[in-house]
Amino acid sequence: MRILVVDDDPEILSVIRRGLAYEGYTVDTAADGAEALAKAREKEPDLVILDIMMPGIDGIEVAKRLRAGSDIPILMLTAKGTVADKVSGLESGADDYMVKPFAFDELLARVKALLRRRQPREWEVLTFSDLSLNTGTREVRRGGEMVELTAQEFTLLELFIRHPRQVLKRDMVYEKVWGYDFEGTSNVIEVYIRYLRSKLEIGGLPRLIHTVRGVGYVLKE
Repeated sequence: MRILVVDDDPEILSVIRRGLAYEGYTVDTAADGAEALAKAREKEPDLVILDIMMPGIDGIEVAKRLRAGSDIPILMLTAKGTVADKVSGLESGADDYMVKPFAFDELLARVKALLRRRQPREWEVLTFSDLSLNTGTREVRRGGEMVELTAQEFTLLELFIRHPRQVLKRDMVYEKVWGYDFEGTSNVIEVYIRYLRSKLEIGGLPRLIHTVRGVGYVLKE
């Protein structure tokens, strides 16, 4: 698996590159946004680790441009840890984020979790109500109309459609979708539920993903 690491700090680049290479990954690096976009086109990585604050084209803009033409997983690094900063990163198209400084073991766990979602499976077409999800082509349709989802949005929706009418607890969703223990105060699930609802309910279609207060979420009519 090939990973592109983008950061304007040469020390961070070196640490991440050496650590990932030791784990068996092929690693390319870029020091700014323009180089990152060029390397992404040239190398076609399986995952991008992307710093936000860089000279020229920042990480937010790089993520938007990458997401416009690909569902490649993006793990965003940020020195800013407020909820607003994290939401901004997710809304730009990132699938996950980490606040600097970080432990390499946690970075590696998140990389593995994102890459697991990319592993090919036997194709299935899962359906619920007027919603369909093709695990092979990664196409999602509602009422026959195509719904464009990011990689992480697709993974979250797949979890729901595999467990229809079952209340999924927040901890279970974290474990199955993100693959590690999130901070208890994180609102990443709420952010992604909001994204899914906005895309699945376009045109006034009835809600399918419902909140069960204090417990989690359920896919039901």
